[in-house]
Amino acid sequence: MGPARPAGNRAGRPGEQGGGGSRGGGAGAAPEAGRREGRGGGEGPGGRDGRRPGSRGGETRASSKRRQAGRRRDPQLRTVREGSWEGSQARCRERTGKGTAEGAEQAEGASRRESKSSCLRIPTLLETEEQILGEERGETSPEQQALGQQPRRPTISFSICPKSRRQSKWSHVGCRSGSVVNELAKMGDPDVVEMVQEEGKLSSREVDYINEMSEQSPSSRETSFLISKEPAPAKRFNLFLRRRLMFEKDRQSKDSIFFRDGTRQIDFVLSYVDDMKKETDIKAERRKEFEENLRKTGLELEIEDKRNSEDGRTFFVKIHAPWEVLVTYAEVLGIKMPIKESDFPRAERTPFSYMLGLLKLPRNVKHPHPEYFTAQFTRHRQELFLIEDESSFFPSSARNRIVYYILSRCPFGIEEGKKKFGIERLLTSHTYSAAYPLHDGQYWKQSESPNPVNERYILHQNWARLSYFYKEQPLDLIRNYYGEKIGIYFVFLGFYTEMLSFAAVVGLACFIYGLLSMNGNSSSMEICDPKIGGQIIMCPLCDLVCDYWRLNTTCLASKFSHLFDNESTVFFAIFMGIWVTLFLEFWKQRQSRLEYEWDLVDFEEEQQQLQLRPEFEAMCKQRKRNPVTKEMEPYMPLYSRIPWYFLSGATVTLWMALVIACMVAVIVYRLSVFATFASFMESEASLKHVKSFLTPQITTSLTGSCLNFIVILILNFFYEKISAWITKMEIPRTYQEYESSITLKMFLFQFVNFYSSCFYVAFFKGKFVGYPGKYTYLFNVWRSEECDPGGCLIELTTQLTIIMTGKQIFGNIKEAIYPMVLNWWRRRKARTNSEKLYSRWEQDHDLESFGSLGLFYEYLETVIQFGFVTLFVASFPLAPLLALLNNIIEIRVDAWKLTTQYRRPVAAKAHSIGVWQDILYGMAVLSVATNAFIVAFTSDIIPRLVYYYAYSKNANEPMKGYVNDSLSTFLIADFPNHTVPSEKRDFTTCRYRDYRYPPDHDQKYFHNMQYWHVLAAKMTFIIVMEHIVFLVKFLLAWMIPDVPKDVMERIKREKLMTIKILHDFELDKLKENLKINSSEFSKHVMIEENKVQLAKSTI
Repeated sequence: MGPARPAGNRAGRPGEQGGGGSRGGGAGAAPEAGRREGRGGGEGPGGRDGRRPGSRGGETRASSKRRQAGRRRDPQLRTVREGSWEGSQARCRERTGKGTAEGAEQAEGASRRESKSSCLRIPTLLETEEQILGEERGETSPEQQALGQQPRRPTISFSICPKSRRQSKWSHVGCRSGSVVNELAKMGDPDVVEMVQEEGKLSSREVDYINEMSEQSPSSRETSFLISKEPAPAKRFNLFLRRRLMFEKDRQSKDSIFFRDGTRQIDFVLSYVDDMKKETDIKAERRKEFEENLRKTGLELEIEDKRNSEDGRTFFVKIHAPWEVLVTYAEVLGIKMPIKESDFPRAERTPFSYMLGLLKLPRNVKHPHPEYFTAQFTRHRQELFLIEDESSFFPSSARNRIVYYILSRCPFGIEEGKKKFGIERLLTSHTYSAAYPLHDGQYWKQSESPNPVNERYILHQNWARLSYFYKEQPLDLIRNYYGEKIGIYFVFLGFYTEMLSFAAVVGLACFIYGLLSMNGNSSSMEICDPKIGGQIIMCPLCDLVCDYWRLNTTCLASKFSHLFDNESTVFFAIFMGIWVTLFLEFWKQRQSRLEYEWDLVDFEEEQQQLQLRPEFEAMCKQRKRNPVTKEMEPYMPLYSRIPWYFLSGATVTLWMALVIACMVAVIVYRLSVFATFASFMESEASLKHVKSFLTPQITTSLTGSCLNFIVILILNFFYEKISAWITKMEIPRTYQEYESSITLKMFLFQFVNFYSSCFYVAFFKGKFVGYPGKYTYLFNVWRSEECDPGGCLIELTTQLTIIMTGKQIFGNIKEAIYPMVLNWWRRRKARTNSEKLYSRWEQDHDLESFGSLGLFYEYLETVIQFGFVTLFVASFPLAPLLALLNNIIEIRVDAWKLTTQYRRPVAAKAHSIGVWQDILYGMAVLSVATNAFIVAFTSDIIPRLVYYYAYSKNANEPMKGYVNDSLSTFLIADFPNHTVPSEKRDFTTCRYRDYRYPPDHDQKYFHNMQYWHVLAAKMTFIIVMEHIVFLVKFLLAWMIPDVPKDVMERIKREKLMTIKILHDFELDKLKENLKINSSEFSKHVMIEENKVQLAKSTI
């Protein structure tokens, strides 16, 4: 909690009534002010401006020059003053024409009024303006002429009226001065009229004048002289000093997050540009009614004119929620607040804490506040809660959440017979350009003393820096600043990264095993051996253009394939099936612990998620009784939404078909360019050294994967826009329905978009090729792709590596560079008025908006990565390591952009990761099947095992002869004429990868018995592996409780303590009431007894 701000220091704050020119504020500032007046144009002992009383107008030469310069700068001001000059002359002649007696009476009345206390008098507004404008030109009023006095200027006075802790700022009417009312009217405060009218001091004409001046821009404050009084000579300031103090007030409030009074904190900011288009009047009317309704709800508004903005075009509406509004809506939203400090000690250091000391954050950063027992806030039980300071009792995240709740439901008019409301509609129609809560201050420096603790700076120093990549995250501080919804995302991302470290270690060990055993692999040795692989002639890979080739040309590719296709592949696939189960079960425990620590145990997706969306309410024409609440609610029948559902389903299906079509186009590209690569590499002698490791197959696979990745990014960009639009057209009822709908659309599309090419390589490529002389053709034109003699696993690894790595690199660059460039360009365009002050709200306005779907895309990115790590991990054991490295950077990049490049998001509550958890469970189950199929059909491990146990003829070297056994023989004479290469060869047969009978067999080119043995072994492996992994998954899920035992005990303890505290509070309250009633009853009984005794004594 921030420190309490004493009322005695308020006058010295930037932008406050008493803090413009004197840092001490209050009466103590008057002597200093007087000294400055004597030097800088103020009143001195000898008369006004420190000159002799006989000097006309009392202006120094310097102040006269400044005033003339000001008139040249502001012709509007000069016009107002000239008009006022003529009017004041006429009024002066009219007044002097009255009788001497009447003038004496007025002078005597003025003298009496001047002697009254400033707290008891508010001068007449129009009279004050005339006096000010007249005195500026050296005029004297009739009253002053009658008294023989020099004309005086109205001045700003400084006074301190401390507020009561439980009362609003209007509580002490007796302490109001004319200066206070003047300042409030200048700020456009809507309550100033009511305040003065209640005292009976204003006429209707004066009320209109206040409203007119309140609507003026803050930049025209210099011409707005509303209320003044005649203080002692030592406290009077001339017009120049007043202007200088106003400028000082602006300068001091440059980084302030308060209103200009320095006490009311800015909880939300709205901005708009006053353009000159046709709809300007409509937008202005909407804004006027919207702001009027906001004031009716109790919010306080302060408007900054466009002339005070950096670009000279933007208006800013600053919003403050007073205590009464906060306590009311805190009860409505069910916000839990502390009632007693928790008696549970924080977790003590474990034996490993000293080993992990470098990873820990300082205790005051990790746990900025102590733990409390909490209860839902009730404004009728305020004494129950630990309210030390009203200004800091509600954290800033809760304050902006409350204000946004009001903004999203505030009406702004009736259009086309429908009630329009909500800030989101106004933002969509560009009535307002932005709506955002303020950051605490600059992220690179601490806030100055009047402002509260700058949590943004603390987060940047301890969280949002890449050099802190090895440190834990300040999760409690993230939750306090950004709210639970964003906080739980970073908890999930951090926990997922921690669990990835275990999978990364095992995957790296499997890769190292493959690296160490690569040179001793018998299959690679046979392929690379010139006497074996060099003597095997392979059939052409394409028709006509491609030539016959020798097997040893794929020597290096076979070695690389062994890195990922070895005995450890089966182990790692089974391990990852168990790992994903442990990850999800332990995440449940972490989530339940988080619910307790963050007071989300009894939270239901209500408050913001199950509330009706304003767009839904606005579109509904019917109402229906809610069977639970028994209240009438907006209702939209199903038949009116069915067309949009059909359109939505058709659009998603169309785009998924488009993804499949693009994948087929990439396959066609690979088929068409393969022949080109093959003939080019054969003809170019300079590529002789490259051909050993860059074969036509690998070259085609690399270029095809890169092209596929580019297509994925393009499709993804367009689909994001379309899916958001379609979801809005469906008019979801609640925020939860909206998020669920767009999540389903986006995930289905991204799943097909990112994984379709990997599924094709893993399960379709090379599986339906046919055999030489009877190949299958795509569209009867392009021959189907074949796998490398070492299998398709290396191509799947290549595809997965390019898409996964490319997506992560592109995503991090986009997240870091894109908002930074946009912010730089926005600031560059905005700074047209360099002499203007770059205020706190303008700095945040120039940042990029995080948006309502900002967190959605972060979850989507993480879940897609989770798919790469789990679905195809058997083909690429290094995938968890790449994901781990990416997430370490991702956490800091997300933290950096949220803290420095984005406006502060509106705080929201959530107790889980929502629908994403169900998606993760679905992907975990699917990953078991996909990895089993990859090991069985894409990897070469099962055929090798079958050969090892069933077909090997060498007991000393069981795998010797495997390569020759896995290749079938084809007679070149059986080639059709349109497929055979044109050149004649001196060999009669070629080899191809399959299990078929040779040409001299009765059933030539049919599948032999070994093919069916291998197929049976593959299916058996899939069934056995799936059952083993699923059995382990279910056992682990049953053994690991969703809520840890210690957390369950803490929850029960807190519920018990909360009930006890509430019971004691109500009991004490009841006793206090009974005590009052019993004392009154005893007094009554005593009086009656005295009466009886007195009557007896008299008798």
